[in-house]
Amino acid sequence: MSAVVSDGRVHGVATVIPCDDLEATLDFFLERLGFRLEKISPADAPASAVISGYGALLTLRRTEGAYEPGVVQLLCDDDALVGTELTSPNGTRVEFLAADPDVAIPPLQQSVVISALNGSAPFGIGRAGMHYRDLVPGRQGGRFIASHIAIPEGGPVPDYVHFHKVRFQLIFVYRGWVRVVYEDQGEPFVMQAGDCVLQPPTIRHRVLEASPGLEVVEIGCPAEHDTIAEHAITLPTGLVRPDREYGGQFFVRHVASDSPWQPFRYPGFEQQDLGIGWATHGLAGARVVRSTGGNAWPRAVVPNEFLFTFIMDGTATLTSGDRASETLSARDCFVMPADVPYELSDVSADAVFLEVSLPANLEPMGA
Repeated sequence: MSAVVSDGRVHGVATVIPCDDLEATLDFFLERLGFRLEKISPADAPASAVISGYGALLTLRRTEGAYEPGVVQLLCDDDALVGTELTSPNGTRVEFLAADPDVAIPPLQQSVVISALNGSAPFGIGRAGMHYRDLVPGRQGGRFIASHIAIPEGGPVPDYVHFHKVRFQLIFVYRGWVRVVYEDQGEPFVMQAGDCVLQPPTIRHRVLEASPGLEVVEIGCPAEHDTIAEHAITLPTGLVRPDREYGGQFFVRHVASDSPWQPFRYPGFEQQDLGIGWATHGLAGARVVRSTGGNAWPRAVVPNEFLFTFIMDGTATLTSGDRASETLSARDCFVMPADVPYELSDVSADAVFLEVSLPANLEPMGA
């Protein structure tokens, strides 16, 4: 790279592109690609030229001998160019990428997943120093991710204003508390254990502070998605817009202490609906389930795109398909495909579950 200087001031940093024929290479970028000439020198025998375009600043520099031509990736909005590639006279490959690509959703590959907190799925260090445990290895073909996230020490979080390009993303506080702030949703607020937010696509947000021992469960689609730093918008914005849609979804803040308990799909249990179905227009749903005297979910097939259950408290025995029964306890979880019958038995009286599903409404069928 090289600094671009004008009148003694640095105006930007340009990537150096070596070339043996400066005239032909310059003509290619100016005439073929529409770059703009910023500076060329010396006038009597040009050896370098600074050009700008597509948000990029390049220095074309005449080079004697062998050199590596390299690759230049340009972001553009022209669908006819996206995905194409050109080669400049100096051999540099120019690739055209979408400036604002659609979210790529991998084909669904459903499988039974049982994840126990027994060392088989250890925590690793992720973004902003947070500890991540992968709850769905294999990630259903890359379509879904479920993470158990912890901040053991608590305190200020070295986060920054950012957003995600996703189809769906939910954050549920399992233990402790966390202070967060969201675009156009007022001042920062504290989420306590049992609280939840739906982070609709592209909403700007930031994690500010956490209690020691914070644990959250995060569900997202697709599994791999970008975290994009926001440099123009600061939070809070000073606005409260509960009716604003982001990517076709509404922001939801579920406060457990304010939410009523309602009948669950199986007798002997009740649920707190987290409001995700309404906010996503039926795309996804989430609920906290607890026993009111029931000790079993009957064997059934539940048609779904994704059905995730996290044991928050208590114990239960899971039997699925032809697999041997397994006893699950707090911090264990499972994912059940659409065509696999399953049941829960020996559900303890203190059992509490977090269930997240796509779609929002589930209609079990006897098995």
